[in-house]
Amino acid sequence: MIVKDHKGNELLDVFFVDEETAQQKHTPVTHALVVVKVGEEYLMGWNRWRQCWEIFGGCIEEGESLRQCIVREGYEELGLENVEYQYLGLMYYHMAPGYFNPQWHEEYGALYGVTIQETMMEAITRKRSDKEEIEKLAFYSQITGESIAAIDEKLLEFWK
Repeated sequence: MIVKDHKGNELLDVFFVDEETAQQKHTPVTHALVVVKVGEEYLMGWNRWRQCWEIFGGCIEEGESLRQCIVREGYEELGLENVEYQYLGLMYYHMAPGYFNPQWHEEYGALYGVTIQETMMEAITRKRSDKEEIEKLAFYSQITGESIAAIDEKLLEFWK
């Protein structure tokens, strides 16, 4: 186990498996996340519903590939277009009962990393469309006094 959060969710492993076949080899792959660096700083988003700072991403929609999911989520949450997402591998979880599944269960998620220029921050502020879920943005080093999702904080280490 890598880390456990306050709800009992456990990130058990992050491992490399080919991006194109990950969804066939491992099931269920439910989501894709991206660690975003702006220069040397990690960018985080405040999730209105979970009331904590998180990295970015979301659920894979019907018929979507892992990459299609992260490109869509990156656009919705950050307004990012034409950036080079680097696939880092699959995250393997033991998840507590929650909104999407009322049972303890295992699931997988794709992990990506991207580094963008600081000059893109103005465009991000202007172009991101999902301001209802992700209310505000901040650099990791500047977050004080508010909760950071334990699993997401640990995932920062996978994108140097």
